[in-house]
Amino acid sequence: MGFAPANRAAEVAALRAGIERGVTVIDTAEMYASGKAEEVVGEAIAGWRDTVFLVTKVLPSNASLSGTIAACERSLRRLKTDYIDLYLLHWQSSHPLAETVAAFETLVQRGLIRQWGVSNFDTEEMAALWQMDNSSNCAVNQVYYSLGSRGVEYDLLPWQAAHEVATMAYCPLDEGSLVRDGRLQPLADKHHATIAQIALAYLMLRPDVIPIPKSAKVARVIENANARHIVLDAADRQLLDTLFPPPTHKVPLKSS
Repeated sequence: MGFAPANRAAEVAALRAGIERGVTVIDTAEMYASGKAEEVVGEAIAGWRDTVFLVTKVLPSNASLSGTIAACERSLRRLKTDYIDLYLLHWQSSHPLAETVAAFETLVQRGLIRQWGVSNFDTEEMAALWQMDNSSNCAVNQVYYSLGSRGVEYDLLPWQAAHEVATMAYCPLDEGSLVRDGRLQPLADKHHATIAQIALAYLMLRPDVIPIPKSAKVARVIENANARHIVLDAADRQLLDTLFPPPTHKVPLKSS
């Protein structure tokens, strides 16, 4: 999103189609299309700001105390808003994490962000974060998580549940590989759904997990939005565990 000016109108339309159907969590980052994605989001949410929950991220290279604050101010200008609902560190930085956390706390105090969190942190990194001042204010960890990549279920999700940290699941369709997995078709047929909707419904079984599928097409956004109406029963879940077994040992955190 944001890479091609010719696609901008379609991208704005896709975002607005989602908002109109109750998809109010919008995730972006200063890195995406070098800030242009934030500009698209800013255009799309005009008139809807109080409806959406806006998430963006600071680049690790900008994550010093002063750099984080400056990056946030730039994002606010591109997003055409005066506050961000959730501001994340995109991945571990060479800057001291304590500096980034201090910057986040300053931004909260200034009213520029409502909450802060991290992204691509594994269990050990979350535990290290928890030793720092104000660490319990971390609201979210955004990680790669899908039915086809369930490694985080082994120890990260239990750790986060115990510490009341929500999980945002990016690449919930496993970068498209799940959509092409014909083994899910019978279950999709049972629910008069698509394979993508089944994969998203699986993640929504967990109340503390928020899947964030990516799409710049209205039809796909509508398809994704309708996944929340699918209720997977015990037999469905057992079948999914058979097709995509849960992890039995620690698996390195995946990233896109």
